[in-house]
Amino acid sequence: MKKILILFGGPSTEHLISCKSTKGILENIDYKKYDVTTCGISKNNIWYIFNDTLDLLDNGNWLKSHNNEYVNNIIDFIKDFDVVFPVIHGALGEDGKLQAMFDMFDVKYVGSGSLASAIGMDKYFTKLICDSHNIKQVDYVMVKEKDKKKILECEEKLGYPMIVKPSNGGSSIGISVAHSKKELEKGIKNALLYDKKIIVEKFIKCREFECGVLFDKRLITSSVGEIIASNEFYDYDAKYDKKSKVVIPADVNKNLADKIKQLSCEIFNILECRGFARVDFLYDEDNDVLYFNEINTIPGFTKISMYAMLFEYDGISYKNLITKLIENV
Repeated sequence: MKKILILFGGPSTEHLISCKSTKGILENIDYKKYDVTTCGISKNNIWYIFNDTLDLLDNGNWLKSHNNEYVNNIIDFIKDFDVVFPVIHGALGEDGKLQAMFDMFDVKYVGSGSLASAIGMDKYFTKLICDSHNIKQVDYVMVKEKDKKKILECEEKLGYPMIVKPSNGGSSIGISVAHSKKELEKGIKNALLYDKKIIVEKFIKCREFECGVLFDKRLITSSVGEIIASNEFYDYDAKYDKKSKVVIPADVNKNLADKIKQLSCEIFNILECRGFARVDFLYDEDNDVLYFNEINTIPGFTKISMYAMLFEYDGISYKNLITKLIENV
């Protein structure tokens, strides 16, 4: 029986989402096949073995448990497992730093390596690389601080409305739409709370599609899903609002679905990802233009997360999906 370590938490703004994703995995992993240990990382980077009810993960109160066991030597601890499954979204979990530590001590783990993780986490570097491969993307400007020249560049190159987002981040945290110079300045100021590097994009009227990629002896893609946001765009509130809708499969013609799948694999390979990823697209239906939006190298595994839902629709159960991720390391 393989010894599996599920890692969750961490210091990022996506700590709670990581807890919820881990609950989903623990409710579905095959305990007949795996000896599972769960370890949480606090927001100040202290590691604890989690030995309590899963409800504490759902509400983020796991650190209040008296059953947690402090991990004294992290390296010796992780080397004791056959496979580590990091379910940590955001900084210090999805950005390559954790993966580099695993590589240094020859620890096997689910998901992309340190370089692909770092690039996939940083939207700006992802955009630069995809630009060099002629992957169609929405026009954008990178901003490092609230600079009057950059504000002017955004206005001249993009025009209003614009969408403002941290370059490193996920779960739609720190994102806003700017309809005026005042809103643009406010949006940049807010996004700078989450990252030193900001992406400002032309905001377009579009449909939002997502596609899962999974390595299972060969690279396969899921059906295409669509997000119908309850707000103006798919921000954090809309993402976890019951009024937002997930449509699987998306109502698209075969040519568009095939193009999304083909591009998902192409981008996955360009960035040298491993294991799994979710690739997101924007579709300007009026002008029939498909744009690559971003890639998630550790997609969410909550009850409402698209990745597992897509493959479940395709006949791969949540339990089987987790097994495939572990066995293909």
